This record gives sequence, structure tokens and C-alpha cells, in this order.
Amino acid sequence: MPEPDGMISRKTVLKAAAALGAAPLLVGGGVALAREQAGAGRTPDLTPECHDGDAPTIEQTEGPYFKPDSPLRSSMVNDGPGTRLVVSGYVFGLACRPVPGVLLDFWQADDNGTYDNSGYTFRGHQFSDANGAFKLDTIVPGLYPGRTRHIHVKLQAPGRQVVTTQLYFPGEPRNSTDTIYDARLLMNVRQNGNVREGSYDFVLNVPQTPGTPSPTPTTTPTGTPTTPPSGTWAPGASYRAGDRVTFSGVSYVCLQAHTAMAGWEPPNVPALWQRS
Repeated sequence: MPEPDGMISRKTVLKAAAALGAAPLLVGGGVALAREQAGAGRTPDLTPECHDGDAPTIEQTEGPYFKPDSPLRSSMVNDGPGTRLVVSGYVFGLACRPVPGVLLDFWQADDNGTYDNSGYTFRGHQFSDANGAFKLDTIVPGLYPGRTRHIHVKLQAPGRQVVTTQLYFPGEPRNSTDTIYDARLLMNVRQNGNVREGSYDFVLNVPQTPGTPSPTPTTTPTGTPTTPPSGTWAPGASYRAGDRVTFSGVSYVCLQAHTAMAGWEPPNVPALWQRS
């Protein structure tokens, strides 16, 4: 879609190229990466742009309701009643190149504004695909005292630090009174029949060379295996592809570089660990 100034947005080119599996051309003089045009026909104020080398997505508190060990899934829509919501987008690095294999862990309140602290209702994690894309099928979260409507997410690119943030909905009355709310984390949301569709593109602090695609994470162990202290998996440790660990007496090999954290134990994340 042409921008208000008549130029083609950089994001439009990137998305089209990602869909084709090609390296996108960078449009000279065009608008830098930003979310799609809102209903008013312009980018929301304070929307972060992806210039080469800056503006990663801002971080926010994880709040009191995060739980490790969420299930590997991209759909939570059957967890409870509510208005269906589909959130989609891409994960980009500092040069506006897609980043594949990013772990995205989502959690939210149900339609009544309640978090499930005993189970895993409206909790789940997934990985960005080879084009950096993700898609979450869920419901619109309910409201609870003190907060506006929002969705929590943790992201970790292969071999990088965890980023914790939140996504918000435009036009919510409580946006103006929520002390945590930040307009830079607004999704673009539209109504499509009975479904609300949201979009947001994350920008992570992943160094990239402009015009050069991010390497696709390996799915086969490579490199020289290393042995961490005591040979057991440990949260906070940095693992490389090919590293070998034990967890609960079972041996695993690392499939892609990452920093371990509670909830991402080898049996729970087959995209990161393979039983050996």
C-alpha cells in the first residue's frame, strides 16, 4: 500500500519479499519499517521505525503472572470463550532483515480478565518461521483493575538475550490511565467479520548487514560439542549448536544457539534440543 507521501513503505517491500522467499530490495528514500497504516491512513504516533542499526522494540515488565513451561502451540483460541483474535507479524533484526527461529512465548488474561496460574490456559510458545513470520490465534483478553487490554510476550532470537514486552490495542479507554502502557507497542487492529485481526512487527537487537538475509537456524547438530559444568542442562547457560547436555538422566544435543531459561528445558522445546 502506498504511504501518504506516495512512496512505497520499506515494510511492504520486506513483507512481499519474505513471502516470496527472496532478499528484499531497500527502497531508497522510502519510509522505514513501521506497522501497517492504521484506519486513519497514517502510522500511529511514536511507532518505532527500523532504521539500519537502531530502534529495537522496547522492553516492559513481565508482570506477576508469567509461568515457565508453556506448551508449544500457536493457537489458544479454544482455551475459553471470547472474541477471536489473530495476531500476526514478523521479527526483524537491526538491518530490517527477517530473523527466523525466534522463540515467542505469549500469555494473557481470559475474557474475564483472569490469568490461569495453575495451568496453561491462554499460554503458549512458538517460533518464527524461515521468513521471520509468526501467527497467534487467540481471543481478545479481558480487562482487570489497573490495566488496559494487553498481551504479554517474551522473545529470544538464537544466541541472544530474552526480550520481554507487551502488546496493546488502539482505541482502548484505559490506554490513557494505564501507567505501563506505551503507544510504541500498539498493534494495528481491524475487524474482519467476527474476528479481530492484529499485526505487529518486532525489531530485536540482532546485528545484521543490510541486504543480507539472516541465516536460517540449523536443524542439524553442527560444530564441536562442548560440555557445560557437570554436563547437566542449566538455566542461564549459553549453548551452541552441537552442545550436549543431560536433563533428568536423558541426553540431548543442542540444535541452535540460545541462552537457556526456566521453561525451555530440553524436553519442552524440540526446536532447540534433540534427544540423543
